[in-house]
Amino acid sequence: MNSAPGTSPSAASAASQRRLFLRFAIGADVYVLDTREILQVLPLAPCKRVPGMPAWVAGLGMYRGRTLPVIDVTALATGRAAARLTSTRVVVADSPAPGGARAPLGLILEQATETAHYDPSAFMPSGLDHRDAPYLGPVLDSGGVLLQWVRVEELVPAGIRERLFGVAGEAAT
Repeated sequence: MNSAPGTSPSAASAASQRRLFLRFAIGADVYVLDTREILQVLPLAPCKRVPGMPAWVAGLGMYRGRTLPVIDVTALATGRAAARLTSTRVVVADSPAPGGARAPLGLILEQATETAHYDPSAFMPSGLDHRDAPYLGPVLDSGGVLLQWVRVEELVPAGIRERLFGVAGEAAT
């Protein structure tokens, strides 16, 4: 591996380990998503409510001519809906769907306007049992701010995933 002039091979290696993350907030706390899981970031738009779903399922939107299930991550984590601000976005993420398929999932995220590079290996276990919130991943101290990595794979419980993507999963087979 060739390093840039004036850069040590170990510094070049460390830089190559870094990934781009989208920063967002849930209340006063900062979280991150790996941008490799993100398909697109959209402005917040109204969703069609879906009766009978958990309160954190915001409803259905449209994405590239198809319906898009949308969840409110703040509501999932805290029980209160995300604030409707100009910095609140719908992040379209690549999510697991029934039958091993993949499908787009909309995530309403507050303050989702900044990205930053972090080394994934620098994140460390939180030390807590997150069985009721398995989407909460490891943490990183970034300049005195404790960031927590949210894993898209674990955001939606299997039973709700089947309800959100059941038709999409059937169409994919």
